[in-house]
Amino acid sequence: MKEDENNALNDRIARRVRDLRAERGLSIEALATQSGVSRSMISLIERGESSPTAVVLEKLATGLHVTLASLFDAPQATPEPVARQADQPVWRDPHSGYRRRNVSPSGVASPIQIVEVAFPPRARVSYETGAREPLVHQQVWVLDGSIEVTVGDDVHRLDTGDCLALVLDRPVSFHNPGRKTARYAVVITSQPAARR
Repeated sequence: MKEDENNALNDRIARRVRDLRAERGLSIEALATQSGVSRSMISLIERGESSPTAVVLEKLATGLHVTLASLFDAPQATPEPVARQADQPVWRDPHSGYRRRNVSPSGVASPIQIVEVAFPPRARVSYETGAREPLVHQQVWVLDGSIEVTVGDDVHRLDTGDCLALVLDRPVSFHNPGRKTARYAVVITSQPAARR
């Protein structure tokens, strides 16, 4: 990924976090409390002066009550039913090196998002996800290679063609134990929690 493309995506993330925070009427301090991300880090991200890791972005998404994938949407995107591959945002996690591509069209009112991930050999990413509103469901479908997904205390080894369904209500980690890059698709949907 070219540096100018990465900078443009960091600027998109910056604007998206600012806009979502403003929509929710949250101060930086309130978002820091809700997300567990420091005020200084949020400020750096919102100014586009940081290349946040996937773990930090997931914490922000949880604090903003959105999915991680939605942080890569174009701000105030004009709904288009087709997302051309050349226009799909690609982002590289500076910590693990994993590359994610938001496949779904941006700005379309749909409860479903699709992300493609290229996960480097031996890479690991651990999210401290907890229960959230709205409830977020994921299905992880391995397209090539093998990965291990740990959901809470349950470890699932997935090989090419395998698919895992999970709810983002406890810590989740992804690990590529192999010697080649693994590719997988993540299908994400969110729904309000059932009323009690």
